[in-house]
Amino acid sequence: MPAAPIVLIVDDEPDLIELVSLTLARMNLATAAAGDLGSARALLAAQRFALCLTDMRLPDGDGLDLVAYIQDRLPDTPVAVITAHGNVESAVRALKLGAFDFVSKPLDLGVLRKLVATAIKLGRRDSRAIDETAELSVPPASTPRLMGQSNEMSSLRELIGRVSRSQAPVHITGESGTGKELVARLIHDTGARAEGPFVPVNCGAIPSELMESELFGHKRGSFTGAVADKKGLVQSAEGGTLFLDEVADLPLHMQVKLLRVIQEKAVRPVGEQREVPTDVRVLSATHKSLADLVAQGRFREDLYYRINVIEIRVPPLREHPGDIPDLAAAMMRRLSARIGVETAQISADARAALQRYAFPGNVRELENILERAIALSSSGIIELQDLQLRPAAASPDTEVGRAPMVDAVVRHTESGAALGDQLELMERESIIKALEQTRYNKTAAARLLGMSFRALRYRIKKLHIE
Repeated sequence: MPAAPIVLIVDDEPDLIELVSLTLARMNLATAAAGDLGSARALLAAQRFALCLTDMRLPDGDGLDLVAYIQDRLPDTPVAVITAHGNVESAVRALKLGAFDFVSKPLDLGVLRKLVATAIKLGRRDSRAIDETAELSVPPASTPRLMGQSNEMSSLRELIGRVSRSQAPVHITGESGTGKELVARLIHDTGARAEGPFVPVNCGAIPSELMESELFGHKRGSFTGAVADKKGLVQSAEGGTLFLDEVADLPLHMQVKLLRVIQEKAVRPVGEQREVPTDVRVLSATHKSLADLVAQGRFREDLYYRINVIEIRVPPLREHPGDIPDLAAAMMRRLSARIGVETAQISADARAALQRYAFPGNVRELENILERAIALSSSGIIELQDLQLRPAAASPDTEVGRAPMVDAVVRHTESGAALGDQLELMERESIIKALEQTRYNKTAAARLLGMSFRALRYRIKKLHIE
């Protein structure tokens, strides 16, 4: 029978050490104790621990010193800190240094047990390490891969691997279409919470008046229409990850409530008198600058520092054009299978044009362009003209030499409209015009558009053309 995992408790209060030891013993975990920083370092040098749990105030130093020591010497050992109640600043500093998580005094034993259980899971997933020269090694088959062998993508994979070993809040930045939700999913799927739910929330898509109920839930009778108790999205992510996409769109009154959920690790449903403990990791993303919004008074500074403990920037596609051929090939295999045609190939001219193109809509735009090109191609080979773009659009800041259609789409996108929506609108109009010219004879319309009947039928269904 394998030996029980051992947890190192570092604290100068014997009563607290005894309380934590008894709690962990009920979880079939062994413990060792150190009363100061020096003793802790000696124990860490002598044996391996599944987790180190340290107080922030020690007789001969600071808990932050121990966090830094473990990160430097024993990066595979999770370390969590015990902070004084309300001392969020110390907890955030510890998380920035690499602490796995924190728990506040007086200790909530339920919270402590969940923290320890999650940390032990993390220690058992060493075989799920990141291979910096390849893809993330173990995301589920349902998770799209983060493709690309450029330095930018290799660095991104390495960073995802490091932050997946923590419970610290992560804020993901990047332009629209770069794949911020994919990064969030990979952090979840390669971390200790992989077996728990991943709950994405688009903060800009929920009406302001419904947001509190949607996020935190409500009790029956708490307002008109509340005919039954409802669990909110935060509680739906229990034991897993809550991903707040476009977090910049949260109204100020909701920012206050979210801050309390993160700090107190508890949620209060609408109409409920007490707070309900919750165990979720919070990831967030936006294409806007939260720092600018803080300066403008449109985003709370305290919430900004709380969710931005670790920041990950997803590079735009134009910064790693060498990855475009591999991305395009993978997308064409998937899109061809979805449409029901043989895998399309891409000509050398078309491939070169894609590598020169600016992609203001990033990876999402690349997929839209290829999907349309596959549907329009009659030969199974994507030629330059099938892409409907010009390589002169080499930069989103370039004005001279840009194709009129590209320029119109970029202006429309910069004004706030989604690039994919604009491209689909243009394609929809072309198909409807062809159908009208052929009196809705799909075979004739497909011939007019230079595409197969099967591809036209797919595009009609995809674009919801009646």
